[in-house]
Amino acid sequence: MLTLHHLNDSRSQRILWLLEELGTPYEMKRYQRDAQTRLAPPELKAVHPLGKSPVIVDGDIRIAESGAIVDYVIRRYGKGAMMPAPGSAEYEAYNEWLHYSEGSAMLPLMLNLYVSRLKEAGAPLHPRIESEIANHLGYIEGALGSREFFVGPSLSGADIQMSFVAEVAGSFGMLAAYPNFAAWLARMHARPAFKRSVEIGGAYRLAG
Repeated sequence: MLTLHHLNDSRSQRILWLLEELGTPYEMKRYQRDAQTRLAPPELKAVHPLGKSPVIVDGDIRIAESGAIVDYVIRRYGKGAMMPAPGSAEYEAYNEWLHYSEGSAMLPLMLNLYVSRLKEAGAPLHPRIESEIANHLGYIEGALGSREFFVGPSLSGADIQMSFVAEVAGSFGMLAAYPNFAAWLARMHARPAFKRSVEIGGAYRLAG
């Protein structure tokens, strides 16, 4: 059976959500951040050398990268759901969102998080970081438009991946200027499977 190594308030929440959406049987091993440092516990180093979450273990397969986990779980357990047909134009858009989430969109958001901890010392960096965040959130807002989902007529792995981007942007109070993205996140958080994932995984500070 697939095992999810789940860290509270982390990217692994979206993997838990995905597993609940698919109804995939799984086991969950729970880890808690240090209350002061907010760092992952050292026990995760025994699961993967990076000591990060999410990590899934499925037989002899061990995967630690969110996009790769979403892709694997959907291909292995999705039974054709939650992804467009490979080779289709929609599939290429879907694959791009899978990579874009962590490859591009999260970088300025994480820089904002870390630089803000420098207080006045980080002030010279904020205009450039804020410009990059606006660039990405504006792109997402326009690409999403009034559509219910990022790709196609139903929930896909692209939505699962992009959820963390919206949640982190929301935690900084940035989504008010992007109503399409904000409304999309509200719809995702209203889904029964997402609500179950929070009940199972424990309090999730980014759930709004």
